[in-house]
Amino acid sequence: MPRHPSLTGLLALAGSLGCALTACAPGAYDVSVPTPSSAAAVTACTALHAALPSQLDGHGSRDAAPPSDLTTAWGRPAITLRCGVPRPAALSATSQLLQVDGVDWFPEPLTAGYRFTTVGRVADVEVDVPDDYAPEAALLTGLAAPVRENLPIRPTR
Repeated sequence: MPRHPSLTGLLALAGSLGCALTACAPGAYDVSVPTPSSAAAVTACTALHAALPSQLDGHGSRDAAPPSDLTTAWGRPAITLRCGVPRPAALSATSQLLQVDGVDWFPEPLTAGYRFTTVGRVADVEVDVPDDYAPEAALLTGLAAPVRENLPIRPTR
């Protein structure tokens, strides 16, 4: 029986070929395209992408390379968003979360900034904020409504 590629596999391949097959915008910021775990996550991420603000706390959007409905970037240096990411390895039942306008985020320090990952959504979102934008968590306010409205809370099993 022939094997058929999964939807997420096709999305990952399309994302990785995007710049090879089309001209990427000059100055586009490289953002690796995640592989969401389900078709529902892909659908939710696509809806989120369409609802994201063109400006985040006064910082204009910029092209992400390769182009994808799963990634977005704003500002210079780039604030990046990836939708459909896996659960962070460091997240545990006792992890301290940050709640911003009804959205729970798991903060992790990076070498030069913070990574914030949503918790318990049908698709989780990861936002990397360089320390140039300190306090980094303040930018999450501009993302809360689109996340809340497009990424429902994951049903408990």
